[in-house]
Parts: sequence; C-alpha cells; structure tokens
Amino acid sequence: MNTETPTIPPETARHVLWLHGADGGYRPGSFTQRLMGAICAADRANTELLRTIYPALVAAIDMAANHDDGIEKLQAIANRKADAA
Repeated sequence: MNTETPTIPPETARHVLWLHGADGGYRPGSFTQRLMGAICAADRANTELLRTIYPALVAAIDMAANHDDGIEKLQAIANRKADAA
C-alpha cells in the first residue's frame, strides 16, 4: 500500500464533490465519471491498483467517503484555500 499522500488538484476535488452532490462540484467527462464509479466499486486490491495510476483521484474519493471532514477539505481544495494534507 502506498503511504504517501498525493496532492489533490482543485479540478479533482471538484469532480469528487460533484460525485457526492456537494457544493462546489462540477461534472467531469464521461471517462472520469466511469473511473470514479470503478474506484467506488473496487475491492481493496483493485483500489490499490487504481491508486498506482490515479493517486489523487483515489485519495480524493477516499477523503470524501471515509473522513468526517472530507467534503469540507475537498471544498477548501476546490476553492484553492488548502492543500490535500
């Protein structure tokens, strides 16, 4: 498992906010929508494989889904007020 925390770009944060129906999000293209769906549906092993190719997207999806303040952090990133850390 990768222990480094990637930097989440504002665009990625906005895509994941859209996925969660949160303020500040915007709809990505169809490939990214399907990719986010695959990440959300993946088991642990496949999530780690996807993380090797799309580390920021997996980190952002994990942040939104598994951290109490994940949506707020992504909103701050989307507004360029904070880093992913």
